[in-house]
Amino acid sequence: MTALTRFDLTSMPPRYRTSFVNALSGFKSANLVGTRHPDGQENLALFSSAVHLGADPALLGLISRPPVSERHTLENILATGVFTLNQVHPGITEAAHQTSARYPRDISEFQACGLTPWYSGTLDAPYVQESRLRIGLRLRDTLPIPLNDTVLIIGEVIEVLTEPDAVGDDGHIHIHHLDTVTVSGLDSYHRTLPLARYPYAKPR
Repeated sequence: MTALTRFDLTSMPPRYRTSFVNALSGFKSANLVGTRHPDGQENLALFSSAVHLGADPALLGLISRPPVSERHTLENILATGVFTLNQVHPGITEAAHQTSARYPRDISEFQACGLTPWYSGTLDAPYVQESRLRIGLRLRDTLPIPLNDTVLIIGEVIEVLTEPDAVGDDGHIHIHHLDTVTVSGLDSYHRTLPLARYPYAKPR
């Protein structure tokens, strides 16, 4: 096996290092985050950092990158206190990836990338109508991470919208029924296949 040290990482060309390090964590979820500025301007951005933080209350976290440029998603969440997560499937993968382009604030990624905003009436943030699993969240906290100037956004799940047959009798969401895709690195998208489900683990 090839061994790389911290020195090797810091010596890499910046773009190579970014691509390499982003792939280290393996497959990640692909979610479109929908927000709306108080003036009504809609925003949509692809995030691969969604993480489960707890079930009671139901909390999810997102990492917002360092503010080296305008961060429309974070700014809108701070201004309105609400946002949506919309899982990506193969039919919208290309459009979802395109939302990562740096559009000006006055350009809606929904319109620019060919996706449809939809409102449930519960919170003032747009969902992606084409998504098969949509989650509405209310901002609970933001935690700055001084090590690299990123921000952990913590949201509480307010509502979940999905296809009824995707949820099992035990509450398990069969995301493969929704053909949900994953992302590795910065730009590689993958389909998944179920491998196994095991019972609750106890010491043997």
